[in-house]
Amino acid sequence: MSFERVAIVGLGLIGGSIGLAVREHLPGVTTRGYDLDPAVRRRAAERRLADNICETAEEAAADADLVILCVPVGAMGAAARAVLPALKADTVVSDVGSSKQAIGEALSAALPDHAVIPAHPVAGTENSGPDAGFATLFHRRWCIVTPPADAAPEQVTALVEFWQGLGAMVDTMDPQHHDRVLAVTSHIPHLIAYTIVGTASDLEEVTRGEVIKYSAGGFRDFTRIAASDPTMWRDVFLHNRDAVLEMLDRFLTDLAMMREAIRAGDGETMFDLFSRTREIRRSIVEMGQDDARPDFGRKHNGDS
Repeated sequence: MSFERVAIVGLGLIGGSIGLAVREHLPGVTTRGYDLDPAVRRRAAERRLADNICETAEEAAADADLVILCVPVGAMGAAARAVLPALKADTVVSDVGSSKQAIGEALSAALPDHAVIPAHPVAGTENSGPDAGFATLFHRRWCIVTPPADAAPEQVTALVEFWQGLGAMVDTMDPQHHDRVLAVTSHIPHLIAYTIVGTASDLEEVTRGEVIKYSAGGFRDFTRIAASDPTMWRDVFLHNRDAVLEMLDRFLTDLAMMREAIRAGDGETMFDLFSRTREIRRSIVEMGQDDARPDFGRKHNGDS
């Protein structure tokens, strides 16, 4: 099977990028889009984030072969119930959220008689809203599909091929394992970023202006992550709580070890950790998941 009509519910960074990517890479596929916010719908129509911008989620999902819910994790159940009356018997419902076990359970509860195949494109920026999307967001980025055990193989294949058509590399994974992996690679880093930027802004002996004026590269990169959509990340932590807490405990143990190494002047322990983490960075660059150029490939004054 293949998808010819795709409905996109939620037209922010990810939903808008899906619509633009479909237009660029899958010319035989038509799209309908919907967002709860009327202002977003107007801007989405101006940017042509979908072939048709609809006034209701039900209208967007009518006759769709694939419905993709691009809403915060906490809103998935409500979004699923909104499209339910329009779903065909063989419509596949998917999503783009980053905590798969909770989403899978919420969608299955809302749509017990329909095919639900969750997915998570591991791609994004710190920007959000209908102006943030772009067609190449998924190029050479991973999309993790977490099908339930009873998913029809042809529907899973169709969803995998859809994401590959948008330029993504696709892997399949058990939802619980996905949540543990993403807790390490995404959720904890965001939690650290939000916390350290908040700590810096709260320091009484360092003015807010100095924090902004003298931000070195490391802190500056934390602020980029900490500028991410607060609603989305609040919901991620609420719905992937167990995996995040497990990995947070591991991190706090390792952080305590480094604190003791600094206190004891144990340079060998510090050097060993820094050497291992440097190799991880090199591996990420070798896999094409980041830019090896100095300063992450940022353009500076005078760069062409």
